[in-house]
Amino acid sequence: MKKLFAATVGILVLCLLLAFGDYALNRQTNQGGRRTVTIYNWGDYVDPALISKFERQTGYHVDYETFDSNESMLTKIRQGGTNYDLVIPSEYTVQRMKKEHLIAPLDHRKLPNLRYIDPQFLNRSFDPGNRYSVPYFWGTLGIIYNDQMVNSRDVQHWSQLWNPRLKNNVMLIDSARDVFAMALITQGDSVNTTNYHQLRKAQHHLKQLTPNVKAIIADEMKMYMEQNEAAVGVTYSGDAREMMSVNHHLHYVVPSEGSNIWFDNMVIPKAARNKAAAYQFINFMLEPANAAQNARYVGYATPNQKAKQLLPKRVTADRAFYPPRTTMKHLQTYRDLPLHVLGEYNDLFLEFKMFAK
Repeated sequence: MKKLFAATVGILVLCLLLAFGDYALNRQTNQGGRRTVTIYNWGDYVDPALISKFERQTGYHVDYETFDSNESMLTKIRQGGTNYDLVIPSEYTVQRMKKEHLIAPLDHRKLPNLRYIDPQFLNRSFDPGNRYSVPYFWGTLGIIYNDQMVNSRDVQHWSQLWNPRLKNNVMLIDSARDVFAMALITQGDSVNTTNYHQLRKAQHHLKQLTPNVKAIIADEMKMYMEQNEAAVGVTYSGDAREMMSVNHHLHYVVPSEGSNIWFDNMVIPKAARNKAAAYQFINFMLEPANAAQNARYVGYATPNQKAKQLLPKRVTADRAFYPPRTTMKHLQTYRDLPLHVLGEYNDLFLEFKMFAK
């Protein structure tokens, strides 16, 4: 009986030890989870020095992963099983993620530094009241040109790209929405039109541009423009700034009649494991000194009005990257269009690309 009692006591003690060990392991793992924030962002889209600074100030470890398109990011979030605490999608993707219930509403009481954002960049159509997103960077679609090959006054407006003097000298970004945007604007239509007749009309207008089209490409445009391979390119403001830093004969202009204005934004996924850390990181990036440092590193325009005051005047006075309000009021944000309409854009664009070869 004593042996049986001793064995029973031994088993109970062993069970308690195992239970305590499991508890301690789980507690340690959970603590480790609480001390890590996982960020999913575009490549090279934050100053690494700021990551280190955040880690020193908060004690969190930052696990930083990157994506190369909104679509690839969205696919991964939809699949589930991810532990991203903070993601940086573009405006139309924020709209889609809201529809699909993939992101959490924000508690603005936890975001005191939101007050530094310029009011003109808040309450945009893709997220009224900024219930789900906080502006990170913004930029435009515009025209980059080489002053050795074309006069500046001849490339201030979209319609001027159809000038026969630019034969075989225009490069287009390989994007249906962006190429159709410039054609739609020249005919007075919205860049978000769902009217198939307007899209066909824009395609017909683009086909008239084909004698001037040298190439329809993506990142390769940077190299070609930097090496004086074409007079004009249709590209994004951030890419333009990068090209201009290499070739000082390049200049960027946003047509005053209108263009696309895009926003990349910080959002917290519904499946985030560490929302407290995500809020801390958002507030950290909204600190004016940090936002200004990040803008200098990345090269895009900051929506943070206090950070803008800390940037060099030669940057903030550049009307190509911080356009005047007269131009800003004509800029349009892409909306998340129905899938069948996006299919129409893509099909018509593909036909145009085949025609332009």
